Amino acid sequence: MGRSQLEKQKTHEKIVETASKRLREEGLDGIGVADLMKEAGLTVGGFYKHFASRDDLVAEAIKSAFDSWGHRLEAEGVDPAKMTAADVADRYVSAYHRDNPGEGCPFAALTSDIARSGEKARRIATERLERNFEALASKATGANEGERRRKAIMAFAMMAGGVGLARVSSDEGLSGEILETIRDFVADIGK
Repeated sequence: MGRSQLEKQKTHEKIVETASKRLREEGLDGIGVADLMKEAGLTVGGFYKHFASRDDLVAEAIKSAFDSWGHRLEAEGVDPAKMTAADVADRYVSAYHRDNPGEGCPFAALTSDIARSGEKARRIATERLERNFEALASKATGANEGERRRKAIMAFAMMAGGVGLARVSSDEGLSGEILETIRDFVADIGK
């Protein structure tokens, strides 16, 4: 890859990374292309050298946000396949995740936004839902695959919703109670 292509790729990744964080912090309509490009240290004119549309950027940014969990675990030397349901709950349903939406799961930050977004972003989110359900089902106990999958769907919905509700609460005690309750419930799916 030539120098200019490498630079273009790095610039593209910088835009996606910036958008991924900011969209989780502000919502899909909370920040415009001009602001994203400025934050990335670029001009608006350069946007269309990288993306055909804002929807394309949103889709890439959401995919990047979903991938960040796995990258973070890899960097820490953690194998997600070896994590228990309690391990997943401890990491996901945490005060850190609640307090840092720009670094967290798009489902906890953007569920309703993604539901109203373009087909590309919704397709990426749907694929990730399936992966998350499969991963959690592999950590759940149950008499059969259907029971383990039901537990996984319930657990993931509780985790994403629980982090969102904990963010909503202006009462620190209630926020912590929500997180603790969800963590305990999700840990139990593996027992």
